[in-house]
Amino acid sequence: MQTLEANFDGLVGLTHNYGGLSVGNLASKSNTGQVSRPREAALQGLAKMKYLHDAGLVQGLLPPHERPFLLLLRDAGFSGSDTMVIETAAKQAPELLRAASSSANMWVANAAIISPSADTSDGRLHASAANLTTMLHRSIEGPQTARALRAAFPKDQHFAIHDPLPAHEYFADEGAANHVRLCADHGAPGVEIFVHGRHAGFAPDLKFPARQTFEANQALARRHGLNSDRVVFTMQSQKAIEAGAFHNDVVCVGAKTCLFFHENAFADTEATLEDIRRAANDLFEPQFVQVSDEDVPLRDAVTSYLFNSMLLEWPGEERLVLVAPAECRETPSVEQFCKKLVKGNGPIGRVEFVDVRQSMRNGGGPACLRLRVVLTPEELAATNPDMLMSDKLHARLTDWITRHYREELSPEDLADPTLLTEGRTALDELCGILDLGSAFYPFQRN
Repeated sequence: MQTLEANFDGLVGLTHNYGGLSVGNLASKSNTGQVSRPREAALQGLAKMKYLHDAGLVQGLLPPHERPFLLLLRDAGFSGSDTMVIETAAKQAPELLRAASSSANMWVANAAIISPSADTSDGRLHASAANLTTMLHRSIEGPQTARALRAAFPKDQHFAIHDPLPAHEYFADEGAANHVRLCADHGAPGVEIFVHGRHAGFAPDLKFPARQTFEANQALARRHGLNSDRVVFTMQSQKAIEAGAFHNDVVCVGAKTCLFFHENAFADTEATLEDIRRAANDLFEPQFVQVSDEDVPLRDAVTSYLFNSMLLEWPGEERLVLVAPAECRETPSVEQFCKKLVKGNGPIGRVEFVDVRQSMRNGGGPACLRLRVVLTPEELAATNPDMLMSDKLHARLTDWITRHYREELSPEDLADPTLLTEGRTALDELCGILDLGSAFYPFQRN
């Protein structure tokens, strides 16, 4: 077996709702207050996982977090029984209850940055959970994400799982959504591209926040033991951020030797591409697929999430496959471009469309829902097998979701204390399905 790239998707949580909490995420804001469909969302995500598994790709999953997260509410001064905490918060600080009930951790592209063992100085896979300090509702995720990563990759001789960087704006880190790795082969040394929106201590005068700092990216490259000659640091364009590209993966995606990006993705495109060529010297020849604003206007790229597609090496195919959201077929400029993209001899040979509409309405496409993890055969063998997709696991999770998830969830439902009880009952059962132990979630340790 060769070294391969696995996809670990976030299993959509039981409180999937449209709270409109993410500043700069246009879809999240435009659907604020709408009634969500948690069961449908979870089944859509699970269907995408099964689709890739059936195609012969290695597919894993990371469990949802406990929500509502009462530790946040108690730290904010609410006290008494769990029911009292929720009911009082709903009356006195509904915005805080919405943050504590967020299911944004389903978008695991933001959860961590992964450096495969071929790139690191100690020959281990390194993963750093993101601190996500820019948004309150996401800043509570880091410790549980690190716990999930250690459950999935439990062997220290193969994996180094790091806690988040210090929770300060200096180290603002949004995970793999601002990170791309290019390589000739997954098991060979590659080039890791870190994208930042600002430098620490400097807030650009933008309509929306620039979330990732240059200093966080530097720290991550150091702690992962990366070869500085094979690392590229580059800045996201302010134009993209103001258009709603709150993460770089809204305007750029890469796989193997191919970087697929919008012309407005980077602050200095020419310098970025030259730095990538220099870092890839003697390793591979990068293939750049740049999409012009004339072909796909930036606003269409953001609303369709063309670049938040999964760019994958597909079993039995020489060219890469782009797994795009169904919304790309419904945006004329994007649909036309996709047809043009696969013609000729370029690196991308096919576009497949998947339905993740519940996620898309909250601002997360197919790529947001997954974390890329390059694994050697030995590392794959050391991965928790109960967290890897199989026909049996798919059937068990389908049954679990159907029994435990609500069909609909309105903003008013977040004030219902029984939502907490339902969630804890479901997560207790999930721990058995995924072999997570009996103390995986905070409520299990009280």
